[in-house]
This record gives sequence, C-alpha cells and structure tokens, in this order.
Amino acid sequence: MITFDNVHKSFGPKKVLRGVNLEIPKGESMVIIGGSGTGKSVALKCVLGLITPDSGTINVDGKDATLGDRDAFLARFGMLFQGGALFDSLSVWQNVAFRLLRGSLKRPKDEAREIAIEKLRRVGLTPDVADLFPSELSGGMQKRVGLARAIAAEPEIIFFDEPTTGLDPIMSGVINDLIREIVVEMGATAMTITHDMTSVRAIADKVAMLHDGVIQWTGPVSEMDNSGDPYLTQFISGSAEGPIEAVR
Repeated sequence: MITFDNVHKSFGPKKVLRGVNLEIPKGESMVIIGGSGTGKSVALKCVLGLITPDSGTINVDGKDATLGDRDAFLARFGMLFQGGALFDSLSVWQNVAFRLLRGSLKRPKDEAREIAIEKLRRVGLTPDVADLFPSELSGGMQKRVGLARAIAAEPEIIFFDEPTTGLDPIMSGVINDLIREIVVEMGATAMTITHDMTSVRAIADKVAMLHDGVIQWTGPVSEMDNSGDPYLTQFISGSAEGPIEAVR
C-alpha cells in the first residue's frame, strides 16, 4: 500500500532521511521506531505530502504520492496526532466530524453528527460527550476523541503519531487495544511512529527500525527480540552501550 524507494530529505546541511526503503503491505500494521530526531515524523509527513523529498519516490497504492488530486488523495487517510490536536472552539462531535462537514467528504450536518456519535461509541465514549468541549475532557478522553476523528471517514490508511504520549500506563494500554481492534476491524493499513515499546508489541504486525536516516532492520514483531541487529537490540533494551550514541 505504501512504498518508500530510496527517499532522501535534508534541511539545509542536516541530512534527515538518507535513502529510506520500506514497504507497508495493504491491511498490515507497520510501526516505525527510533530515537527522537531520527526522521520518523519527516517520513510520515513525506507520505502525506506535507514535505517533499529531495529525491526518491513514495508510492501509495501504486501511485506517486506527490501527483494527482490532493483532495482525493488525502481523503484516503486518517490521522491520530501526537497531542490530540483537537479544535478548542469546536464541540467534541464537531471535532470528530470535522472532515464530514467540509470538502469532498461533506455530509449533511445531522448525518455527520450521527456518524460522529457512532464513532465515539466505537472508542468507548457515550453520546453525552458529544456536546462537550475538549477542555472538559481528560487526556485519555481527548485521545479517544482524536481516534474517533481519525476513523470517522472510514479511511483506507491510518497514521498514528506517538499515540500514547502523555497517557498513564493503564490508559496507554486501553488506547493500544482500541487501535489494534479498530485497524483489524476496518481492514485498514496502519503506519505508526513511536518509541513506546509497549505500543509496538500491542499494535504492530511488522516493525521498522529507523536510525541515521535509513531503515536498519525490518521484520515481523515476533522476530524483534531475536533480530541480531545491534541497533534494534540496543533500542529495545534501552542500553547506553551500543552503536547508537547516547547524547549526554
């Protein structure tokens, strides 16, 4: 569904992506791991067309991600943002139905509200939450609303950007389980970027280790602990000793 072919991206003298090669099969959950500043978010933004690679190609369902109708292209995606990214001035249901109230996916207001309430139920929130505002919700509830928004338009591909950041271990587990259930239920292709190894084990079919601008290792999550790759082994164990230099 998504293919990176020798993708490079620099910002001035800083080379972030140095030849990324990666395939994410249709209907699978790929989790990209790596330390802060290794280019995980840049790779995701390149798929979305928010950043243009300096060289190399990114294909989505066999088509160049940089070409064609942008509205139709973006309509295929859902996104759960790291900080929730809810609109403070909109009610919960309006946040969830944001894409259904405008653009090529526009629905009548009553229908959009019904879909929003249905998606809120899917992530474990009751209809009475719909007319509240984000400021009235806990962090875990805000994350659920963000997840409901990500799936509101029934996307083929869903991106998760550090989905458990800022959550306690129990709520992190709840969100991880919801993500796994929803991705399987929808048959969606998922691309997650995280450094939370609990999330990796809960939601990944396959894992890719991004370091120094390239994919150092990729394979099934079941093979991760016995990969034999020194970069991955050090990252999983959290050791200061190894090929990844710890910034002191």
